[in-house]
Amino acid sequence: MSKRRRRAQQTFENVPVVDAGARGKSVAKTEEGAVIFLTDAVPGDVVDITTFKKKKSFYEGNVTKFHVLSDRRTTPVCKHYDTCGGCKWQEMAYDSQLYFKQKEVTENLTRIGHLELPEITPIKGSDQQYYYRNKMEFSFSANRWLTLKEIQSDMEIDADDKKALGFHIPGMWDKILHLDECHLHPAIGEQIRLSVHAFAKAKNISYFSPREKSGTLRTLMLRMSSTGEVMVVIQFFQDEPKDRIALLEHLKEDFPQITSLQYIINEKANDTIYDQDVILYNGVDYIMEEMEGLQFKISAKSFYQTNSAQAYELYKITRDFAGLDGSQIVYDLYTGTGTIAQFVASKAAKVVGIESIPQAIEDAQANALYNKVENAEFYVGDMKDVFNEDFIAAHGTPDVVITDPPRDGMHKNVVAQLLQLSAPRIVYVSCNSATQARDLELLDEKYKVIKVQPVDMFPQTHHVENVVLLELKK
Repeated sequence: MSKRRRRAQQTFENVPVVDAGARGKSVAKTEEGAVIFLTDAVPGDVVDITTFKKKKSFYEGNVTKFHVLSDRRTTPVCKHYDTCGGCKWQEMAYDSQLYFKQKEVTENLTRIGHLELPEITPIKGSDQQYYYRNKMEFSFSANRWLTLKEIQSDMEIDADDKKALGFHIPGMWDKILHLDECHLHPAIGEQIRLSVHAFAKAKNISYFSPREKSGTLRTLMLRMSSTGEVMVVIQFFQDEPKDRIALLEHLKEDFPQITSLQYIINEKANDTIYDQDVILYNGVDYIMEEMEGLQFKISAKSFYQTNSAQAYELYKITRDFAGLDGSQIVYDLYTGTGTIAQFVASKAAKVVGIESIPQAIEDAQANALYNKVENAEFYVGDMKDVFNEDFIAAHGTPDVVITDPPRDGMHKNVVAQLLQLSAPRIVYVSCNSATQARDLELLDEKYKVIKVQPVDMFPQTHHVENVVLLELKK
């Protein structure tokens, strides 16, 4: 064993787990002040730990023994909880999940943003803690992830039993955990996934092998709208027409509720679909989502919030923070498919949406036309380049700016333009309160935080959305 490994591997006994940390990990702290990040404990536990990594200011480790179990604990509902990694907080009661999500938002805004905050509105929890996702993506594998017990046993596993349809093991690009159950999506999605796997095994359709770059079935995408419509997109690596048609016909006949049945032939190294042709097999090439009478066409490549019910809550909060009375010009930065823009349009004089993805802007324009939203305009381009003085001169000076950037937050040029623009009000929607805090610290030069409202879009995970209202300082 190397000296580095010996330094990293230490044992600590009777250590209290004191907090929930970043990326779903929990935080233990010894009497001597050593900080240890864990993936298999809940705040309130008292545990023995063996560390496997040492950094300058903390360790990472695994629990080897529980002495006290936290009052915050609950029993995970999923049999795959220990291995999957998709719902890392299943062992924590939901009220505690909400507590630590709100705590993270507060700490990020104060520690990273160094902001003076108003009283933060209690986090908006989700009525559905399971079965809430409207989009799921699964991978096929010819060689599923084997448990330690299976590896150590002498029992021979035949090729059929090695087939997997499920999720990647965290951090392993070529290892797929087969799922017998998943509690994230509605029942129809579960029925379709299990049926696809059973039919493919029965018909001996080959599964993809990422190392050998061979096999037929590659990925399965399911989209399910709040209106009850269902989209299925199957991605094939090697095209075997007989197998492809057999599987698609099976789905067409056994699941008449599938609104959109599509497929992709993708022989490239990665399985991203945005540069691929999506071929319609049956039905139409979209499903419809609905919100307050607005209809949104969702295609295979469209972005839409993956928790429909909580998206509605998020958008209502955003609209409320915007404080619209029908007279304002609103800019919607990072508009995506224009859902927020159209949601607030009825209470604005004009909404201008900007987005870098051409397909998203096409969807936004099509949806606005379909919904007869005549006061929303959409433009495509890189935000840091498009959102400039010439653009503002051409489209009007906004009274309100809504910004909903990706996890990395806003480019510094966009923040600089917002400061120069000095719109009376900014509503900042974020899926990463750490980068949001960084941007808010820059905006603090001219803006004051008036309201903060966290929203839980993803129960059983550490992820949290946050909405902040900023107003110009007087």
